[in-house]
Parts: sequence; C-alpha cells; structure tokens
Amino acid sequence: MSAKPQQVFTELKRQQYAPVYFLQGEEPYYIDLITRYIEDNVLSTAEKGFNLTIVYGKDQTMGQVLTHARRYPVAAERQVVIVREAQELPDLLREEGQKLLTSYVKAPHPATLLVFAHKHKTLDARTALSKVLAQHAVLVHAKKVYDSQLPAWITDYVRAKGLTITEKASLMLQELVGNDLTRLARELDKVQLNLQEGGEINDAIIQEYVGVSKQFNAFELQKALATHDVFKANQILLHLAANPKNNPAILLVALLFSFFSKVLLVHHAQDKSRQALAQALQVNPYFIQEYLLAAQHYPLPKVIENMHYLYQADLQLKGIDYPAIEEGQILKELVFKLMH
Repeated sequence: MSAKPQQVFTELKRQQYAPVYFLQGEEPYYIDLITRYIEDNVLSTAEKGFNLTIVYGKDQTMGQVLTHARRYPVAAERQVVIVREAQELPDLLREEGQKLLTSYVKAPHPATLLVFAHKHKTLDARTALSKVLAQHAVLVHAKKVYDSQLPAWITDYVRAKGLTITEKASLMLQELVGNDLTRLARELDKVQLNLQEGGEINDAIIQEYVGVSKQFNAFELQKALATHDVFKANQILLHLAANPKNNPAILLVALLFSFFSKVLLVHHAQDKSRQALAQALQVNPYFIQEYLLAAQHYPLPKVIENMHYLYQADLQLKGIDYPAIEEGQILKELVFKLMH
C-alpha cells in the first residue's frame, strides 16, 4: 500500500510490521527516520547479532539482497534486512532486477522485514514494479516539505521535544537552514540539549546555538538592504565574506533572491494590508514592514534588475559561463549593484 511517512512511523511504534518497505522520495529525513527506527527497535540487542543485515546498494545486486531476505532468523521471531542507498542498486532499473523484486514482493519471506532506503528520487509510477510495490508492500513517497509548511513542521517537532518556539525564532531558523529537514532536526536537537523541558526557543537562542552572529548575519544584511543602509550592509558583508565556511555565498544569494521575489510580490499586490500581504508572501505579519520598506526603496524596475543580478551571481558562484572569481569579490560586487 502507498502510505505517508507519519502513518508508517505510527504503525511501527505499535509494532505493526510489514514484510517489505520501499521508502523513496526527495526528502531523505523521513527515509532515515523510518529506517533508523526499524534498525533500533524491531529486534532486541541480543537478536541483532545474527538477524540484522545492513547492506549498501552500490555493493549489491538484487539477487544478493533477496538471498539475504530469504534466510531464516536465528533464535528470533524475525530478521531485518536494510538496503541503504537503494537507488544505487545496479540492476534496480533493469528488467531482470525488477522481475526478481516483483516476484519476491508478491511472496515475501514471512519472517523477514526487508527495507529499501531509496533516496532523492522515485521509481516511475507507471512501471509494473511500482504497481506491485503499491499493492503488496508499504510504498512511501517522502516528498519535500514546502516552505509554507515549515512553520507547522518546526512547531510540531519542538512540541514533541517538550519545548515551545517563538514565531520570530521559527522564521529565523527557516531562513537560515531552509527546508532541509535533517539539518533542521539536528539544529533543534542541539538547542534542546541546552534547555530544560518546557523551555522556550527564542531568536536569541537561535543566534547562540545555531551559529548566527547577532550583528553580522544574513538576516541583518537583508534588513540593511530593505532600509537601504549602505554602510551597515557593507559592514555585515565584510564579516560574512571573511567567514565563507560559516556563511556559504550560494545560500546567501538564495536568501536574497527569495527576499527580492517577495518584494516583487508586494509591488504587484492590489491589497497591501498586512494580513493580505502576509498571506500572499507566505510570511509572518511580523516581517511585512520590512518588505514594505524595501518596496519603497526599490521601485519595480530596480527589483527586477536586482533579481537579474542575483541570478548572475548564482551562475558565477557555480562557475557557469563566468571566469572563476573569489566568493567575497562576487558578493561585494553584488551588494553594490543591488543598492545602486
């Protein structure tokens, strides 16, 4: 059956196991979460020695994987076979490999729990294998979380840890990390270690534990651009450029492109009330004033021009159609163009 990651995780906690799990999709977080839970909890510590088999797709053929799956458990009710990086199985997309897996899925070993962790891509839903997996196995499609879904995801994750988080801290975390759920979870886990149960995560805590300088960070640069504070923008830029490892230029450009995209929406919006703009921009009303200020300082033609400059900088940083230039120099030229 096709199932959502949360549904599968709930069933696993209830010890409702299926013989075959095929975990696929663009979001590795849920694939890792389910795989790790199965690895840690289905077998006891004593049972794992003989009954837990973990292999990697690039080192196996489908025939070898299924040979593991057809063994009988030793002194245990079941065995677990996990195929990490299953997308690397050399014959997964070949007719022979698909036939082998199709045959097994239709009649799986009753004492085996077989897990395929197929990351960053999905099987073609039109193939016979996909249809058989949907019918006879647990087929999970772990989709990327949209930016608009991140606030709810962060709130739920924090609540499950016995904490709360302010809206500003949540938005700051989103802008800093993006929709990488694995990294978001890691950063929130790090914060949890430094708070007592029931504590609140605010923007100061994010600044302290997620590694954001209070004065010199991408958010402050965005604010300086919004208010057209040339001195402040260059002061922050010098700090960011001096620490490229902690402030990847490619992420900064992506953040600023997102910012000017929202300013573009402000210019086109007919209803410029805070509530309407917050809905149109998919941001908290708390930040609307910043976008309104930016719209005043950057007329529509300049916003379009700035988005072109950001696109050019992105290509430069990726080395596409441009000679190699130091990241710091690219950023300095970019900020000058954005503000003049």
